[in-house]
Amino acid sequence: MSPTSQPTIPRVALVTGTSSGIGEAVVKHFCHLGHQVLAVDYNPDGKAIADAAGAAFFEADLTGADACRAAVAEAVKRFGHLDILLNNAGIQHVASIEEFPEAKWRQILDLMLTAPFLLTQAAWPYMRKAGWGRIINIASVHAQVASPGKAAYISAKHGMVGLTKTAALEGGALGITANAICPAYVKTPLVDNQIADQARMHGMEEQEVIEQIMLKNAAIKRLIDPSEVASLAAYLASDAAGAVTGASWNIDLGWTAQ
Repeated sequence: MSPTSQPTIPRVALVTGTSSGIGEAVVKHFCHLGHQVLAVDYNPDGKAIADAAGAAFFEADLTGADACRAAVAEAVKRFGHLDILLNNAGIQHVASIEEFPEAKWRQILDLMLTAPFLLTQAAWPYMRKAGWGRIINIASVHAQVASPGKAAYISAKHGMVGLTKTAALEGGALGITANAICPAYVKTPLVDNQIADQARMHGMEEQEVIEQIMLKNAAIKRLIDPSEVASLAAYLASDAAGAVTGASWNIDLGWTAQ
């Protein structure tokens, strides 16, 4: 999983949620390894990030089914095939179940569970035809455990692990692997933006949120760097990981060791 290791064969990868955080780190790392990458994000600012990394960019709101299919079609149009699908796009909303807006629930589930399913479904025929494919779903430590105030996010991430396992079983005979990566809190804008929400919900100072909520259950008391997740994704996307499928890879600072 060294950042300097090279893939056996450069592949074509579609990565979602690429304008910041984990997705941005994956795009940069995959391009460094020689992969051809289509970076997909609803934020047009993602184009500059993709251009700087050497990736192509496709602007899309993946809460729509047509946009998911269009993203896969764009990757195949540009590069001729599709080998790696990394589902990362996500949003967060912090509120109690009693106060959680139905519209926000639906948006989060559409983006973080339905979209990965539709993208996988659209990519599947190309991977099956090639006899080789890698599906990598960025889940979360919250795919393993729950926390208050995150009903939609946690439901989506738990569902993503189920989707990963099903894809692994269906893809095994076809040369397609599927794995989930389950990080604890990563130093990303998504995490930064929810600190204030958590502080309001729990009546805490923002630094207390980091110490008493985000890092409370961690053995290693720090946030994860996005590049650490990207390195694990690169391994799972490689030929070396051909025997690895249906697994949830915890990169959680020891959170679930208790």
